Amino acid sequence: MSRLQAEHLYKVFGARPEEAVRKLESGTDRDELRADGRTAAVIDASFSVDPGQIFVVMGLSGSGKSTLLRMLNGLLEPTAGRVLFDGQDLTALSAAELRAVRSTKISMVFQHFALFPHRSVLENAGYGLEVQGVPRAERDRRAKEALELAGLAGWEKAWPDELSGGMQQRVGLARALATDADLLLMDESFSALDPLIRRDMQDQLLELQKRLKKTIVFITHDLNEAMRLGDRIAVMRDGEIVQLGTAEDILVTPANEYVASFTQDVDRSRVLTAGAIMADADTAHGSRTDDGKELRTDKDVLAAAPATVSVSTPIIELFTPCSTSSVPVAVTDDEGRLVGVVPRARLLAVLGEPMTPADASPSTSPPVADAGPATLSADKEAASA
Repeated sequence: MSRLQAEHLYKVFGARPEEAVRKLESGTDRDELRADGRTAAVIDASFSVDPGQIFVVMGLSGSGKSTLLRMLNGLLEPTAGRVLFDGQDLTALSAAELRAVRSTKISMVFQHFALFPHRSVLENAGYGLEVQGVPRAERDRRAKEALELAGLAGWEKAWPDELSGGMQQRVGLARALATDADLLLMDESFSALDPLIRRDMQDQLLELQKRLKKTIVFITHDLNEAMRLGDRIAVMRDGEIVQLGTAEDILVTPANEYVASFTQDVDRSRVLTAGAIMADADTAHGSRTDDGKELRTDKDVLAAAPATVSVSTPIIELFTPCSTSSVPVAVTDDEGRLVGVVPRARLLAVLGEPMTPADASPSTSPPVADAGPATLSADKEAASA
């Protein structure tokens, strides 16, 4: 069961917002509404987030991503649609019930830290627990544990202005972790940081996620960050979700020219995996090793392969073995069975392929559903060379 579900969410600012939603549903353009003084910030957004998943919403400024995030925890009321958290309709709760959910089950990490300058690091980390009414001793214990998880052990008595930007953001992350909330909402949480510090914080989040398995909705305008962090990614433009899928889906089969333009500068070798580009295992049958031995069976391929990798291995790790042998790299499942191969020609073809939209629709096309399995246009001859 999904932990979080958004069902046909709309948010319109201005007069007669419900009427504006009806117009949008009947095909009225967003620009037509703007001419009437109304702004459609989010248009028919639907998605689900599974427990323990990092779901990234990516888009440029003004795309509606932060408005969408604020509807997920009730800071903004949707004009239409529902938000379900563990099956509970948050949009149907009273103000008091919604505050109770936010204080115990949902935490938020902000872009600009939002630390209290007159409180110590420990007091800032324990603020959410203080709001819940947790006794001081337990509050300090849990806040200290969260600071240790965030890499700030020993800084409990420091003041926010004594910390670097990265350390301040770690305090914000610790504050969210201390409440042990089921859902973390992170709004451009690392975008104000220097590139190296930002990378460190991404590493920290991924490491924490391995241990804690939180459900996270992460907002960013950086596609590289989205692909590095996200189990699934929603790309937004002009209030609409224009593509929803994995990093590989978006990189290999962008839904339209708008999405394709984002992927042009992405390092494909660090995003694509062996499982995404592998050819069928039997394409290696009948080929020969460098010394002339014919490969007749899967067992022969496994024995002769310069390396054996899993389906999740990034293709950047395949360059060295592919360069040392004409035999393809073997890809195996968890039981060690051969499930595919990556020949040298296949690897080079994938890196050189242009990222073209999955269809001929224009960049203003309506939202699409989750992309299907990633497919590559390299032909079988290149794959089995």
